[in-house]
Formats: sequence, C-alpha cells, structure tokens
Amino acid sequence: MGQSTSTAAILGRREINQSDTSKTKSMALIYPMHVEDTGGYEGMIDGGGPDYISTLPEDCLACIFQSLGSGDRKRCSLVCRGWLRIEGQSRHRLSLNANSELFPIISSLFSRFDAVTKLALKCDRRSVSIGDEGLILISLKCRNLTRLKLRACRELTDAGMEGFAKNCKGLKKLSCGSCTFGAKGMKAVLDNCSALEELSVKRLRSITDGAAAEPIGPGVAASSLKTICLKELYNGHCFGPVIIGAKNLRTLKLIKCPGDWDKLLQVIADRVTSLVEIHLERLQVSDNGLVAISSCLDLEILHLVKTPECTNMGLVLLADRCRLLRKLHIDGWKANRIGDEGLIAVAKGCSNLQELVLIGVNPTKLSLESLASNCKNLERLALCGSDSVGDAEISCIGAKCVALKKLCIKSCLVSDQGLEALADGCPNLVKVKLKKCKGVTPEGAEWLRTARESLAVNLDNGEPEHQDASASDGGAQENVVEFRPPIQVPSQVAAANIVSGSTGRLSSWKSRLGVASILRRWSSGNSSVRGS
Repeated sequence: MGQSTSTAAILGRREINQSDTSKTKSMALIYPMHVEDTGGYEGMIDGGGPDYISTLPEDCLACIFQSLGSGDRKRCSLVCRGWLRIEGQSRHRLSLNANSELFPIISSLFSRFDAVTKLALKCDRRSVSIGDEGLILISLKCRNLTRLKLRACRELTDAGMEGFAKNCKGLKKLSCGSCTFGAKGMKAVLDNCSALEELSVKRLRSITDGAAAEPIGPGVAASSLKTICLKELYNGHCFGPVIIGAKNLRTLKLIKCPGDWDKLLQVIADRVTSLVEIHLERLQVSDNGLVAISSCLDLEILHLVKTPECTNMGLVLLADRCRLLRKLHIDGWKANRIGDEGLIAVAKGCSNLQELVLIGVNPTKLSLESLASNCKNLERLALCGSDSVGDAEISCIGAKCVALKKLCIKSCLVSDQGLEALADGCPNLVKVKLKKCKGVTPEGAEWLRTARESLAVNLDNGEPEHQDASASDGGAQENVVEFRPPIQVPSQVAAANIVSGSTGRLSSWKSRLGVASILRRWSSGNSSVRGS
C-alpha cells in the first residue's frame, strides 16, 4: 500500500525512537496503545504539523480499509489501537486455515472481527480440521453470517452442522466440499435457514453410506433456494427432493454424479418451472432428459458437457420449445452425435442466441450459415477441437456473423488464409483467440492485427499442455499470450493490402516485409513438433 505522509511518519518515528526510552512524550504519540486513553489515535506528525488522518471519521477510515488488499489492511491495523479496532469492525469477509490449532483463538479472533458475514474455513488435507465444538463456537460469535464455505473440514459431523444452523439462521449461501458430515447435517441447514439461496455440495462422502442416503427435503428453504450445484456425489439422487421442492429454483448444476438422471429430470421439469440455467456435465443423461428439460420454457443457459448419450434428436426437440436460449455450450467429446442437424434446429428455434461454444463438435458451413443468418445477436463464438472447421468455415463466419464480438478457435484446421476473411468481415469483432491451430503462423496473426488495428489477436504460445475441453469456462478461458507484432508495418503498406483482393493479400504482405524466408525456416523447424 502506498502509505500516506502521516502514516509513514508515524511508522518511521516508531523505528527511530525504539532505542530512546527516555522520550516518554514521543513514545506516547508513536505508541498510542500505551497511552491511558487507549481509544484515541490523535497526535502530531514529524515536523510539528497536525495529523489530519486522525480527524477523519471512523466511517471514512472503514471505507478506505475496505478498498485495500489483505496485506495492506494488516499493516494498517498495526499503526495504532484505533485503527486496529476500525479495521476489525469493517472486515466483512474472512478466510481462515481451519486446522485444529484455530480452536483456542476463535473467541479472541471473532471478538475483533465481529462484523464478519462471509467466512471460508479451509483445511489442508494432511491436517486435522476443527471439529463440532469449534464450528458451534464460531456460529455463536458470528450470528450475522450469510455465507459459509467449508473445504476439507473432515472432523465436522452432523451434530456440528445442526448446532451451527440453529445459531446462523440468516445463512444465504452454503458451499461445502470434501467434508464428512452426512444427510442429517444437510437437512439441519435446510430446516433452519429460511433465507438460504445457494447450495453447493461437492464430494460429501458420508452421503454414500446406507443410513445417510435418506432423501433430503428442502425444509424451510423451499421458497428461498435459487441455485443448487451438486458435484461428484456418489448418491446425488438423495438431493432430488431438495431440487423438486425448491419452488423458485433458477440454476441447476449436476456435475459428475453417477446414476441415471433422465427420470429425475422429468420430475424436476414438471415441478420446477422457473429454471433459467441448467448444467449437465459428465452425467448419464440421454435425449429423454433433454426432452424433459425442454418443458422449462424460460431456459436461457444450457451446458451439455460430455454427455455422449445426447444426440441431434434431443437437441432438435429442445430447441423447438426453449426459444429464449441465450447461451449454449456443447462438449461433444468427439462422439459425433451432435452436428449440423441439431445446430440448424438451434439456429431456427433460438433466435436470441448470444453465445455458442462447441467443443469436440463438427459443424460445417451449412450449420454455421444457418446460425449466422438466424441468430442476429450472436456475439461470442468458440470452436474447439473440431475436425470440420477450416478456412471455408472461418470465411463463412467472417462474411455472415455481423454481430460477432469475440471469436475463439482452438485445435481446428484453420490456416493463415482463413484469417484473411476476418480482416474485412465481422465489423463488430474486438477479440480473436487462436490456440493450437497448426496452420496459423505468427506472421499470419501479425498480418491480421495490422490489418485491423482495433482487433486484439491472441495467439497460442506453442507450449504443450494437457487439453481439457471443459465448457464450464466457455472453452475460451485457456492460457494465451497476446500477440505483439515485432515489426512496425508502414501504414501505406497496410492500407495497400487491405484494399487489395483477398487472395494473395497475406503472401504479398509477407514478401514486402522480407519474411518469407523466415516463415520457411519456422515451418521446417516445427515439422517435428507437428508430427508428434
């Protein structure tokens, strides 16, 4: 933090006077905690001028502290007792290492941070976490808690969660992962926290036990729950009554939960009519499940990630009814069961589509033209790991997708020639990401960036990495390096290439810069990499 003049002076004076214990008056100003009036922090700064910071109202100081990072806040709290108190009272978010050593200091810690509303308790997997007694003590100290995140707190049991829920009935968000309490602890939260809006459960191991696998109802949270996320639960079906009973549920995410979900999705779609967002990832769900969720007429966001039993037929039926769809992410997992037929149905039925992410799907020019012609608001498009997307498809996108703003192309058969179509097309395009497209060279990306100076072109750095085409991040959230052209191209040359014909524009530009030989050497140097 850039310290203010008065703060720096006070800290500097503290260091200077540590060796001079005889200067009582100076020490009293520097160490206000030693003064009888322990609540004050007024004084004079070095040079005899007034300390204007000490005249600031406490509310102003609190606002300043809230705009600082964690480290700067800690340093400010050491300035004086008044700042220590204000910093503690103005901190609403706290993340703690929740090992067993935390328990002895819980009382003093939360006496200082008595206004915390958002708390994260995370324990290392090799450490022993706090237990029920610690969590209940925290709940007594933080009765205004609205958000709680528990990670790897393996010593917590149903009794601890029950005690916590009774003390923190205003809880709005609960996220727990790799914990060991079971169905009774979860039911206690749902039965006591009437304001609970978000519930996220990941790897809750005790749910797999026979006795703990009893159905979990929504309790008093039936009207307040808006988001439910279940991830890596071996017996996730026991949360079915929670989902079905959540009258105002808007977002449902089911990720890597074993078992057949088609029948449960049918019941959910019949009972919960307010769903706007659905994520189905690595799930056993088929076209029957897609037909079921097609009853959610308000559906706007749909993620189908690695669900190989879903085919064109299910997508066609869904697109015919869910006409408000704005975002569609499909990771086909190279199964080739979703293609042109399903995408054309989406184009015809979902004219409001703004974002489309296709991973492991093979669209052709036919479906891309239909999407561009019917989805006039398509602003974000990602094509990843496709065997059918080449220069012709990129040319189609450049000519037809007028509203497109962001384009991501990864592991596709695109070359420098395909980039030429983006120079004059897509008038609203602001960003292009190119990753693992072997046909695209640094010179080609440089030419595109020069041809459209307002366009941000990001090129893959070429380093090998594990490809995990997860659509949860849009397929375009990979590590990329923004391309910076090493050569300054004269504006006359750039203008000449832009107005010339599309064929040969790139090669003409390269020859003018004398980089054709460099390109040949780069290609031959990478031939071994391409063949690997």
